[in-house]
Amino acid sequence: MSEYTLPRDPAELADALAPEAVLDAARRRTLALTDCLGDDELMAQHSPLMSPLGWDLAHIGNQEEIWLVRRAGGRPPLRPDLDPLYDAFRHPRADRPALPLLKPGPARRYLAEVREAALEILESTPRHADSPDPLLRHGFVFGMIAQHEQQHDETMLATHQLRSGPPVLDAPPPPPAPADAAGLPAEVLVPGGPFTMGTSTDPWALDNERPAHSVELPPFWLDTVPVTNAAYQDFIDDGGYADPRWWDPAGWEHRIRADLSAPQFWQRDGAHGSWYRRRFGRTEPVPPDQPVLHVCWYEADAYARWAGRRLPTEAEWEKAARHDPATGRDTRYPWGDDSPEPDRAGLGQRHLQPAPAGSHPAGAAPSGARQLLGDVWEWTASGFTPYPGFTAFPYREYSEVFFPAPGAPSPYKVLRGGSFATDPVACRSTFRNWDHPVRRQIFAGFRTCRDAVPADEGRP
Repeated sequence: MSEYTLPRDPAELADALAPEAVLDAARRRTLALTDCLGDDELMAQHSPLMSPLGWDLAHIGNQEEIWLVRRAGGRPPLRPDLDPLYDAFRHPRADRPALPLLKPGPARRYLAEVREAALEILESTPRHADSPDPLLRHGFVFGMIAQHEQQHDETMLATHQLRSGPPVLDAPPPPPAPADAAGLPAEVLVPGGPFTMGTSTDPWALDNERPAHSVELPPFWLDTVPVTNAAYQDFIDDGGYADPRWWDPAGWEHRIRADLSAPQFWQRDGAHGSWYRRRFGRTEPVPPDQPVLHVCWYEADAYARWAGRRLPTEAEWEKAARHDPATGRDTRYPWGDDSPEPDRAGLGQRHLQPAPAGSHPAGAAPSGARQLLGDVWEWTASGFTPYPGFTAFPYREYSEVFFPAPGAPSPYKVLRGGSFATDPVACRSTFRNWDHPVRRQIFAGFRTCRDAVPADEGRP
């Protein structure tokens, strides 16, 4: 759905990419995800894990008003009465349907009013690199709000997947796998050594991606592509869900309690029949060559143990996704710094499903690994913690409140890489996502890795 090009040099974002383009793309997607449903469905809660779509709709406008109209523009509030209703930290998702929320019609009018003011402010607000206000420098606040809206759009798409009823969304299927996909090696070697993790220069990077810092890693082998539905079915057929040997103890307890036996939205035709999945209101055979989707961290970890492997750490994932050992550079994307065009990554909700494993050869990392960006979020072994020197900006509630107390384990696991539902403006090799290890409604899959031995260094 995206119709803009990100510049090669991240520092040129403010000059080469008009913030109007990313704001407009996000808004068109928001309206497309809500105009397809009637008011009753927009105000209904389709899962206790998710907000009513109508809440997301007005929350998007409220955040834009707070940051673009009031903070960047210095204008008086348009609707201060909405602030407490749409404060995500004041009201858990399960409680939001009981709030006196704006109906969809007034919410759309509110969004339009806020956007009109925001564009006036954008036109008159300097966004140069040496701006004394870090919110305005390189247009950061406008990029932040575009990313915020696109993140909610992905959440709203997850709500559509949880919704019951006839299909209301449609998109063309992804292209078939390229001719060389079947011949790809099972794994690729990522050499050991240092790389720069995070960023201090990408002007639209969010606070948890900062600051850049050097990380030294030993060599490791990484799956060339994400784990596929066919490979995951082997785990199921081998009794993977019935064998506690493969499960983290907390994961085994969750598997029993939640009665997990397959990825979410899968069902079997009889005891030993074919697998089917429900996808945005349609029931269809599970495509064997697509990356597995809608598995929680515990399932991903159990599969990796069953396969004699492990999940990559967050640092390992990022090194594989952005470090070029031939040049020593750490790039914005696996393929370099050029824009994430459709042939490089499955992003932007162009399709309502991931592309087959091995797709996007133009987007391969220097190691040869494919689909590190787009198609499915990838669970990592790491908890969500701050980088050394982290500073909350521009507010604590984006990242800092989710970090554990010093010395305590994180209750969240990090996901990397984005999915078919992620917009390019909110996806780069440094971008960090996080969620509870039991969550399955997100568009998440995984790939596995293993330690290398000294004799592996230098091997293709």
